[in-house]
Amino acid sequence: MEFFCELSVNLEWLPRRTKTMDASVNNADFNQAALAHIDALYGYAMTLTRNTTEAEDLVQETYLRATGAANQPQLNGNLKAWLFVIMRNAWLNQLRHDQSGPRFVELEPNEQTDDARGNPHVVYLRKLEREQVRAAIEKLPETYREIVVLRDIEGFSYQEIAMVLDCPAGTVMSRLGRARAKLRAALSTWQSKSRAHAV
Repeated sequence: MEFFCELSVNLEWLPRRTKTMDASVNNADFNQAALAHIDALYGYAMTLTRNTTEAEDLVQETYLRATGAANQPQLNGNLKAWLFVIMRNAWLNQLRHDQSGPRFVELEPNEQTDDARGNPHVVYLRKLEREQVRAAIEKLPETYREIVVLRDIEGFSYQEIAMVLDCPAGTVMSRLGRARAKLRAALSTWQSKSRAHAV
């Protein structure tokens, strides 16, 4: 009696993982294209989390989810907006899990700029302006702050922001208008105060 026999296994019936990307585009090309947006993603993560370590973790989580996604966009598509959607969804999931809102921390005040070699007075004024704009953006309600960062800092179109935030483009435009009005009001009071101190 023979108990062992050669088995022939046909695995063609197994479902294959399909991607919407062209066959000529390999994973390395996708990874390279995705990494081109790391600075923008980190800036958005800092806006969302207000914490350097949490922002780094969020960027890492975004890339892990993006590289593991079954339906990756084509490289000539809107990869940046797709990555921002993944990041925002990961952040919202994290907030739901933690049952708490974002933590507010001070931004690093010791930023080095190219103006350091220039006129010290100009360097000082530019630093004050950056700090005031940053502080005014931080004081905005979260919905306005997020739209200002996406539009004015990251340069997304209204349609892309609508996709990231999962709301109509008209809502994006109205929120952005209200956010900019609040920023103008906050910054105009700062400018009038700084002129009064200069006199």
